[in-house]
Amino acid sequence: MVNSNSSRLFPLVFCAVLAGCAGTQPVNYSGITSSPQLRPNTDDRTGRVPYSYSAGADWKKYASVIVEPVAIYQGADNQFDDISKADRLTLANYMENHVKQSLGQRFRIVDTPAADTLRIKLTLTGAETTTPVLGTFSRFDLMGGPYNIVQSIRGKQGALTGSVSYAVEIYEAATNRLLSAYVTKQYPNALNIGASWGSLAAAEAGIDKGAEELVARLR
Repeated sequence: MVNSNSSRLFPLVFCAVLAGCAGTQPVNYSGITSSPQLRPNTDDRTGRVPYSYSAGADWKKYASVIVEPVAIYQGADNQFDDISKADRLTLANYMENHVKQSLGQRFRIVDTPAADTLRIKLTLTGAETTTPVLGTFSRFDLMGGPYNIVQSIRGKQGALTGSVSYAVEIYEAATNRLLSAYVTKQYPNALNIGASWGSLAAAEAGIDKGAEELVARLR
């Protein structure tokens, strides 16, 4: 027979575990070129963009963009945890392709600097994998389900769900002047069941979401 005190305690412990599974928050990575300019972003309540910088650029002046190959951050303050080098490369390639696709909706993708051209540098700084089986199960069970509903409403990370962290630096290509920069952590909606299948699915969904947000910033 299960002790009644233990049965009441288990949900509390389980919820605490879920809360602890929201993962680490990005930092102002010391090895990023724009690190000295980045400041805490007090306008962001979701925690997705904790650090940012803006020079107040008029994005309508720019019609073309150069997207540099995605760099994989090597600094000691990286947040890859147990992500293998092969998976880091997979995410970097995925990011480069999908960011280019998204930016192509707004800009011409070019290779040569000009007066109307931006240069975007992306640095993959960290990632978390989705916990196999449990990540999906937590969308349906009686304790993980309500937690994920609340997280979805708040725009927060779901339980046992993967994510991706990276830095974005936007330069005026002709002058190499830094126009904007930010550090971001991206992940799918907490109720996105499809993104819970596969260890990197949530990180890739986060890249898709981040690419859309980048284009929105530049409109």
